[in-house]
Amino acid sequence: MVSFPELRLRRLRGQEPLRNMVRETRLSAAEFVYPMFVTHGEGVRDAIEPMPGCFQLSLDQLTEEVGEVASLGIPAVLLFGLPAEKDPVGSEGYDPEGIIQEAIRSIKRTTPGMMVITDVCMCEYTDHGHCGIIENGIVDNDKTLELLARTAVTHAQAGADMIAPSAMMDGQVWAIRQALNDTGYTDLPIMGYAAKYASAFYGPFRVAAGSTPQFGDRRSYQMDPANARMAMREIEADIAEGADIVMVKPAMAYLDVIRRAKDRFDYPLAAYNVSGEYSMIKAASRQGWIDGKNATMELLTGIKRAGADIILTYHAKEVAQWLREIE
Repeated sequence: MVSFPELRLRRLRGQEPLRNMVRETRLSAAEFVYPMFVTHGEGVRDAIEPMPGCFQLSLDQLTEEVGEVASLGIPAVLLFGLPAEKDPVGSEGYDPEGIIQEAIRSIKRTTPGMMVITDVCMCEYTDHGHCGIIENGIVDNDKTLELLARTAVTHAQAGADMIAPSAMMDGQVWAIRQALNDTGYTDLPIMGYAAKYASAFYGPFRVAAGSTPQFGDRRSYQMDPANARMAMREIEADIAEGADIVMVKPAMAYLDVIRRAKDRFDYPLAAYNVSGEYSMIKAASRQGWIDGKNATMELLTGIKRAGADIILTYHAKEVAQWLREIE
């Protein structure tokens, strides 16, 4: 083994072209999914206060934004809906004419090449803000499965390219896979939110989606942040139930879980760089405490280095533009 003074690792760092040539991990816009929030109305482009640069968009504004996303080389969007009305069973979520179903159709008319991934959960649509049906003060797992499956089918019928169940109900991937198969959508892929933690980093999203629980919290169904072995069991279960892609969420505080999953499972792996992670960088950057651009690039590179094949991130548009400038 050669050592100092013969070994001088700084030789590979002295010039930018050489640093670029030996770089081990490279970001690409082709790996990004851009999450978007869609609402009713016309001409609506409401800024999401804790998430600078993100908006609640009506259908006309959404399709315009999706066109910009496509022009940056980002291949996919993930849709979250804000219903006209909420009720205990989240009925707009599985309404064939609901906001997400209409959004899918609009995008497919205007930007047919864009991959449309739909989040399947109930928290945005229920008046109590939980991810399923409430019975005796708790979320009823199996009754919720029926509605998640119904929602997924309406998304498929509207033209969705991928279904992404995020409610963290046991059996959600199985229920959705069976429902899709039974209605002829055997080739429609599922990206399971397999290891989704009960995280403090979701706060800004709950403002954006209006999905804050009206009582209690989600710790009885989302994962304990202290557990990594349990995450492997969750991922294994989603794969066994028929998931085509599995996800770890959040990303930044769970890089070890991403790495474990990558080493253990020979499956495409997604990581969700969530709203709180995004907002922290934006807030610190606005205060001049960090270099926002470099911090963003470093964070996303770290997520990919940990093993993510797909990165869901609110930074997607700006990073795609930065990568073009580098090229």
